[in-house]
Amino acid sequence: MQSKVKILLIYTGGTIGMMKNFETGALKAFNFGKLLQKIPELKQLDCDIETISFENPIDSSNFNPNNWIQIAQIIEENYEKFDGFVVLHGSDTMSYSASALSFILENLSKPVIFTGSQLPIGDLRTDAKENLITAIQIASLQQKSKPVIQEVCLYFEYKLYRGNRTTKINAEHFNAFASPNYPELVESGVHLKVNNEALLAYQPQKNFKTNKELNTNVAIVKMFPGINETVLSAILDIPNLKGIVLETYGSGNAPTDEWFISLLERAIKKGLHIVNVTQCSGGSVSMGDYETSTQLKDIGIISGKDITTEAAITKLMYLMGQQVAPNVFKTIFETPIRGELS
Repeated sequence: MQSKVKILLIYTGGTIGMMKNFETGALKAFNFGKLLQKIPELKQLDCDIETISFENPIDSSNFNPNNWIQIAQIIEENYEKFDGFVVLHGSDTMSYSASALSFILENLSKPVIFTGSQLPIGDLRTDAKENLITAIQIASLQQKSKPVIQEVCLYFEYKLYRGNRTTKINAEHFNAFASPNYPELVESGVHLKVNNEALLAYQPQKNFKTNKELNTNVAIVKMFPGINETVLSAILDIPNLKGIVLETYGSGNAPTDEWFISLLERAIKKGLHIVNVTQCSGGSVSMGDYETSTQLKDIGIISGKDITTEAAITKLMYLMGQQVAPNVFKTIFETPIRGELS
């Protein structure tokens, strides 16, 4: 008889792990060791669930790269013991964390699914139970004794997305996330509908490993009409700054003022990696389509193509942590390594 699929539930913090004190109305952290008592529906799932919690659960607004490494270490230490992992996380920075983990975890052959909720698990109208139960169910999916999902994903409000393709779009609705440039991997309805063509292909000959070196000397600069030389030069002259994600207009357009181009060109010559991503919620950077992006292309700006800002900044941290040689950095960034861009 085939043994049950084993899932490790990792609680990092966030709304999903809160229970309301009915006397005071205040929210307090929920004891995940007593998960099955609180959500008896989990017993109907055909899998064994174990839980582990951050010693001090944190609001996702306080999440930082050290916490990403913390999650990676838990997965690394338990990788051989479990068939899948579900990470409970606050929604505010979930897309950043899911993107980062996609780069940190290399040659993944098991599901790592981030989920959370807009309302606490004990709330009458909570979305927490559905998100949690379905995330575990998807993490348990197997075909020929192998996991169906073999990448870092994010599940919210009936849809499973590739983690590094997501962005948070709403603070009030249950459908808090979108994947503007890539289709959902699974849709949850009466049945779980898997979009097999969209799944990341796994290379079975490579061993799983974690890349824990991240370089956080990075910044995000959003273009706006009126940005001036003083402001931009102050940012570019930040000591030890190594990389910038430049959020430009439309398909990668920016001002053609001489001071603007020369500042960026000087920074690139000094070794700064500058990635061009679009401010638009969907679509792609295509430098050279308009005069306002041709000069950016000419001076060696990296094209983020259809990558999200969240994936761009975490990929920068990852590649710089890997100490990728400057002469190949642009080529590697513009090449999909975890399905993060087309």
